[in-house]
Amino acid sequence: MSYFRYDKTDGVATLWLEQQGSDVNTLSEAMIDEFAEMLDRVEQQPDVRAAVLISGKPDTFVVGADIRQFVTFDDKDEVRALLRKGQAVLMRLEHLSKPVVAAVHGPAIGGGLEMILACHYRVATDSTDTTFAQAEVKLGLLPGLGGTQRLPRIVGVTTGLELLLTGKNLYAKQARKAGLVDALIHPPGLHHAALAAARDLAHGRRTRRRLTLSWRDRLLAQTPLRRIVYRRAQTDVDERTYGNYPAPYRILDTVRTGLSKGMKAGLDAEADAFADLVLTPESRALVNLFFLQNDAQKNPFGAAQAREVDTVGVLGAGLMGSGIAELSTRGGYDVVLKDQTMELAAEGKGTIWRSLDDSVGKGLRAFERDVLAERVRPVADVDLFGKVDLTIEAVPEKLDLKQQMIRDVEARTPEHHVFASNTSSIPLKQLAEASQRPDRLVGMHYFSPATKVPLLEIIRHADSAESALATACEVGLKQDKTLIVVRDSPGFYTTRILALYMNEGLELLNEGADIRAVDTAMKQFGFPVGPLALFDDVGVDIGAGIYDVLADLFAERGIDTSDAARKMVEAGAKGRKSGRGFYHYEDDDRQGVNDDVYRFFGGGERRTFAKVDVQERLALMMVNEAVRCLEEDVIDTPQDGDVGAVFGLGFPPFLGGPFWYLDTRGAGDVVQRLEQFTQAHGPRLTPATLLTEHADTGRSFYAS
Repeated sequence: MSYFRYDKTDGVATLWLEQQGSDVNTLSEAMIDEFAEMLDRVEQQPDVRAAVLISGKPDTFVVGADIRQFVTFDDKDEVRALLRKGQAVLMRLEHLSKPVVAAVHGPAIGGGLEMILACHYRVATDSTDTTFAQAEVKLGLLPGLGGTQRLPRIVGVTTGLELLLTGKNLYAKQARKAGLVDALIHPPGLHHAALAAARDLAHGRRTRRRLTLSWRDRLLAQTPLRRIVYRRAQTDVDERTYGNYPAPYRILDTVRTGLSKGMKAGLDAEADAFADLVLTPESRALVNLFFLQNDAQKNPFGAAQAREVDTVGVLGAGLMGSGIAELSTRGGYDVVLKDQTMELAAEGKGTIWRSLDDSVGKGLRAFERDVLAERVRPVADVDLFGKVDLTIEAVPEKLDLKQQMIRDVEARTPEHHVFASNTSSIPLKQLAEASQRPDRLVGMHYFSPATKVPLLEIIRHADSAESALATACEVGLKQDKTLIVVRDSPGFYTTRILALYMNEGLELLNEGADIRAVDTAMKQFGFPVGPLALFDDVGVDIGAGIYDVLADLFAERGIDTSDAARKMVEAGAKGRKSGRGFYHYEDDDRQGVNDDVYRFFGGGERRTFAKVDVQERLALMMVNEAVRCLEEDVIDTPQDGDVGAVFGLGFPPFLGGPFWYLDTRGAGDVVQRLEQFTQAHGPRLTPATLLTEHADTGRSFYAS
């Protein structure tokens, strides 16, 4: 396989990154070897005075390393040797006698960013497609080719640590402001501008960027002040991860080593840390999730089955509806946004405009904001839905209301029109009773906030046509969603396993647990928010309504549904939206615990529970129910179950999802723990039959 194309223009060599057989460029050992050969040609040709490194791909620079090789590593020495080989090539690039200019359009991620950090000058396009990130931390790793050393030296210690520890993107203008990029240019002029910069560097008309710390960063690195910087960074990591992810701590150590002991020591520490991290269970889980998410960003029914959609209708202009409408317009669709009145629909459009405005300078330009916002047409009735190809309803979770929406829209839309319900719990077969075209009815279950949570749960009922499902999936993919397809049932997959998890939190309160203690325990376990705070965020009234839908399922599990949530709603404690629920809220910010709700859970006297018991009761309730969903064919594969739980519900990513967690921990151990809980707390914690079978046979879910 070839990775580069080489040409010369007026004394400047251009190294075109053009990985054969791939839509994008990825970093690999073979690519690094060929890059070293390119540097040989640049050095050895006397008529070449400078070089430009640029991608021959239309939309990307380098999107990172070839992740597939990570799962093959099983020897730390082999990993170290590979990294030191790559580090040596980039060190050679950094110290090359002839200047090299990086010309970047599209994503420069991971190893791609490390390549340009070693260049002597960086030109980038001002396109919103151009982004920079050291995203390795999201895979439980750290940069391995000098990124931990060069990035802080170029953008400063504080900014460098932020980028390394979060893996967040910098857009082109942000990168220019941070000092990561030297110049910006419109995309058509990129190569020409890079050639000009290379000639100027070769003739001394511009100065090479040197990897030296600024006086401020030298002060931070060489005085006791550095302790403040690192201590603050570690505190941020502690608060964000609760120590569940080893990579951020190794990043801190590696940066500190390099800045205090020099580049060589830093590179050695970097290679050692990467070799350790790539074999950790946390990294293995995160890398597997990376592959699962990539697979879940494809249409499982095939794009060819999908009907072309030009206009999307959205019913309900509240936070969920406006979020769905924004996703749709970003995906290239015209949107008809309906609410009960024109004022409410216009408010929804205003919400969309403000959200788009927040993205200006972060991948969106002002004129693009205006164009996207103008694609949304607010209306107060469904008369204009005649040209809508797919409608997504986002009205309150009431069966009669949703059924009325189906009747109203079907009366005004053509036969090919697809109606998608955003229901989170009501079975589609009940909604289909109101439909004249049940084969065109599907579920598209979004998660709040719709513009941020990656998952879209596509729901199929017995009569859903594959063409309708394919169309819904295609729209979801253009909305930049990660998809799972599930079968119709009360609560489907995600709401069902989440409801059991949250209900166990209420059971703990009934037994005398403290609200904050329960939530803190689950955050320390790895969930982004505890179950009781989540109740408030979702709405206690909505949670109580979901329990009504799942009442029969709860009864089968031996769960006596508490009426405490209903009593809270009657008392006005509906959660964040009402200013009080399990917590008090001020200006939408969570404050202290609302001690008044304890009267619905046996009184104010509370007792202490072992943290591990709290964590395992709640987490294993969710895991056990996920297995039941697989057993009952609600989900097709364990992989779908892991994608849904992690990307929709925030199941701890470093644990890989319920099924990866079971395979890692061992089904036998989980069954034993659930049996202990069953004896202590009742039959709702009885292990699923399929889980017991896997425990008895020693079979893993991923090998099934």
